[in-house]
Amino acid sequence: MRIRSAAPIAGLLMAAGSLLAQAAAPNASTVPTEPKAPHSFDVSAIDKSVDPCVDFYQYACGNWRKDNPIPSDQVAWGRFNELAERNRYLLYLDLKHAADNPSTPLQRKYGNFFAACMDSSLADKLGDQPILPLLHRIDAVRDKKQIAAVVAWLEADKGTGSFFRFGVNQDQKNSTQQIEALFQGGITLPDRSYYLEDNPHMQQIRQQYHDYIVTVMKLAGESEAQAEQAAGQVIEIETALAKGSLPRAELRDPAKRYHIMTVTALEAMEPNFNWAAYFAGVQAPKVATLNVGQPDFFTAENRVLGSESLDALKSYLKFQVVNDNAPWLSSQFEDAHYGFFQKTLEGQAQPTPRWKRCTMVSDRAMGEAVGQDWVRQHFPASSKESAQKLVAALKQALAQDIQAAPWMTQATKQKAEEKLDEFRQKIGYPDKWRDYSKLQVTRTDFIADLNNSSAFEFRYELNKVGKPVNEKEWGMTPPTVNAYYNPPMNDINFPAGILQPPFYDAKEDPAVNFGAIGVVIGHEMTHGFDDEGSKYNGHGNVQDWWTPADRAAFDQRTACIVNEYSQFEPVPGVHLNGKLTLGENTADNGGIHIAWAALMSTLAQEGKSLHEQIDGYTEAQRFFISYGQIWCQNVRPQFSRVAARVDPHSPGRFRVNGVVQNFPEFGKAFGCHEGQPMMPAKTCRVW
Repeated sequence: MRIRSAAPIAGLLMAAGSLLAQAAAPNASTVPTEPKAPHSFDVSAIDKSVDPCVDFYQYACGNWRKDNPIPSDQVAWGRFNELAERNRYLLYLDLKHAADNPSTPLQRKYGNFFAACMDSSLADKLGDQPILPLLHRIDAVRDKKQIAAVVAWLEADKGTGSFFRFGVNQDQKNSTQQIEALFQGGITLPDRSYYLEDNPHMQQIRQQYHDYIVTVMKLAGESEAQAEQAAGQVIEIETALAKGSLPRAELRDPAKRYHIMTVTALEAMEPNFNWAAYFAGVQAPKVATLNVGQPDFFTAENRVLGSESLDALKSYLKFQVVNDNAPWLSSQFEDAHYGFFQKTLEGQAQPTPRWKRCTMVSDRAMGEAVGQDWVRQHFPASSKESAQKLVAALKQALAQDIQAAPWMTQATKQKAEEKLDEFRQKIGYPDKWRDYSKLQVTRTDFIADLNNSSAFEFRYELNKVGKPVNEKEWGMTPPTVNAYYNPPMNDINFPAGILQPPFYDAKEDPAVNFGAIGVVIGHEMTHGFDDEGSKYNGHGNVQDWWTPADRAAFDQRTACIVNEYSQFEPVPGVHLNGKLTLGENTADNGGIHIAWAALMSTLAQEGKSLHEQIDGYTEAQRFFISYGQIWCQNVRPQFSRVAARVDPHSPGRFRVNGVVQNFPEFGKAFGCHEGQPMMPAKTCRVW
């Protein structure tokens, strides 16, 4: 639960391997080798034995998938992973240089953080010593009334959250204001369904989770009997919290994340938790009201606090501490954590090398410190200028798409265009870098460094309460291979990490770039008008700017998307949740329409034709192949099962086939005929 954000951003993907807690790895001595640089439009990746009209994903990616098995330390491997792996390696070189030979105070700070992380020998020597003070503090609790103060101390000073999530959000009814907010939380397994579904698979997972708890609690000094009892208590408490939680798909509705209450009303609703002690403990600014995202959850939490024994509540908190720190303690803790979360739940064959983990956690902790040096080397000004031109072309295409929508009245179209005009864009990296001067870093105590980083981030967030919103703040670090749309900010964000091959390459023809980064940009723009984003106006406030008839037509069209994607099975017997993935599927389908329109306009301006060929493929075909190939991937079936429950994004196969089968221009490009799988008679379209 370290270095977290509750911001309601809609990203391009949830990175494989980040669905659960931090990966563990004992092999600190692994020496990294430089990954190859990805390139755009890979002709050798195409499987020409497959009819593109039958299975375009396999056609575009078949040979790539055959030639790129999943590395043993990964749960999935795709084009995003290829680029992320290279960016991570380049970032590692910067971190290692800073650790060995820093040239600035900032480099010394993040170099020391990285060096402390890499010291696995010290971690093995210390064992559970770094967390003993936390466990002793919990053991010292003598009354349930003291629980809240300990919860506050663990969260604000040590980075370990527990029963719920507390943070700062923009007020969705007044986006210029930043308010304190509480949300459901408190569970460790990937989703509430892991506690509530009564089938053999889930029963087995719960038993393995029980065994993991026993293992790590024994490593933390408890007897076999104590650890067994603690495991039962932890699962009982987390099951009760899961029962009180809303399903993920329902949380896409802003109305189910927003309930302004007075602090007095919160205290009356949950009298078994000492909220005054909690707010004092985290040093939250005193406020009269705050957002209690899911009131029913806190009612359920109140019942848990009232019915569970003090010993059970202490066992729950102690496990949160142990589990949160396990990836960074001795190899015994690491092995246990990896064995359950990555190997059992996700199918990862081997632990992630420590250099990768330390690079990733350094990026999360001080991304805008490390990122300054990274972008200077790997993101020239020309890339930013090119991206800005692409965004402008796609914004114009979306405006035309809105005007051409046959199902919207002019009144709603006008409101949609007003929102589009208000879009802000961030490209590459922040205009102003974060100040890390108050962050304390050792070179000899990584758990302390993690705690300091978490406390620094916590204070940074709480300091926003009552302050003007920083419209230039980023939610991703510069080397990140991802992109996102933020509804309250009404902005689209493209880190430097993704503005490289295979997504963007200045040397490639327009069809290739519009098929890759163009669709990515169009995807993020469409998020402003998906089932969630469409409930926000151009100023980032939740407001119904639709006519009733237009909203009904919109809902009818999104229902088509829900039904279509709910039929897809990433592994036999496991279907996608069409409601959970609706926003991303809508953005995928809208993004390709927008990118296609922008390509048409660009080719017309350049006097080129869709039928011109390069490497034996027309510009139209190159556009679709380029799109298909950014989603080439192989995924472990265990990870697919987890992702189907927690990831709002569809797997690559369905992000490709689900989109092109809804886009008639694809069928024209490849000479398909109606009735073939990629050119069905009935299609879905929102934007």
